[in-house]
Amino acid sequence: MNNNKSLFIIALILVGLLVLSGSAFVVKETEKAVLVRFGEVVRTDYGPGLYFKIPLVHELRKFDARIQTVDSQPVRMLNSENKFMMVDSYAKYRIFDVGRFYVATRGDERNAVRLLAEQINNRLRNQFGVRDLHEVVSGQRDELMAEITTNLNETARKDLGVEIVDVRVKRIDLPPEVSESVFQRMRAGRELEARDHRAKGQEASERIRANADREKVVIESEAYRKAEEVRGAGDAEAAKIYAEAYSKDPEFYRFSRSLTAYKESFKNKSDMLLVEPDSEFFRYLKDPSGK
Repeated sequence: MNNNKSLFIIALILVGLLVLSGSAFVVKETEKAVLVRFGEVVRTDYGPGLYFKIPLVHELRKFDARIQTVDSQPVRMLNSENKFMMVDSYAKYRIFDVGRFYVATRGDERNAVRLLAEQINNRLRNQFGVRDLHEVVSGQRDELMAEITTNLNETARKDLGVEIVDVRVKRIDLPPEVSESVFQRMRAGRELEARDHRAKGQEASERIRANADREKVVIESEAYRKAEEVRGAGDAEAAKIYAEAYSKDPEFYRFSRSLTAYKESFKNKSDMLLVEPDSEFFRYLKDPSGK
């Protein structure tokens, strides 16, 4: 009997431990918890600590209370210029009202990500539809993101029980078929600009070369003029000296001229000169005095 009683007590203790382990739960600081009874939300105001629930009656669901990321797939959108763009965006959110979040998503966080991605894309599509490419890329991008974040946060808090911390566009691309045409147009524009620069460079080169050639002609002409002036002045001075010298001794002048004529006439051995022997040309060869 004692043995049976001991076994019964042990069994009760084990059952109690099982019941206790099934009813006790801990909520961490990084978590939000919701207690559900047969599909109905019973309690959501759990802070960090140890709590209890009724096994088989209550169901506990925990969710991460930290900031989460919705990273949606790139979506094709049309801007105000009727040009398609591939927009890749993401959003940061955290659970604000866990009870509302549980009801709206049926306790599946993937539903929250899907719903938020749809709402983000819808708002981006509406905003991009009234702006051109420059405005959405740089001009009004920060203002646009702030407006979308504020608007989406109001809806998300009311419908999903989440708070939108930030919405950002990671990348904006043109579709492949549009990118190719834009690339070809940009390349044609750059080639046209390059040809324009080359033409201007060629024009500048021709202008510089023409100026240089003109300056060369001017410099050479000026140098030639000065050289001729110097040569003329030298020849005049030489003629003056010669005239003064020859006027003092005319016979010496004639003798000098004859020597110069002899030198020029017999410069080359192959030169031939046919002159009569009694010619005036041989005057100083016959008689040094020239008589």
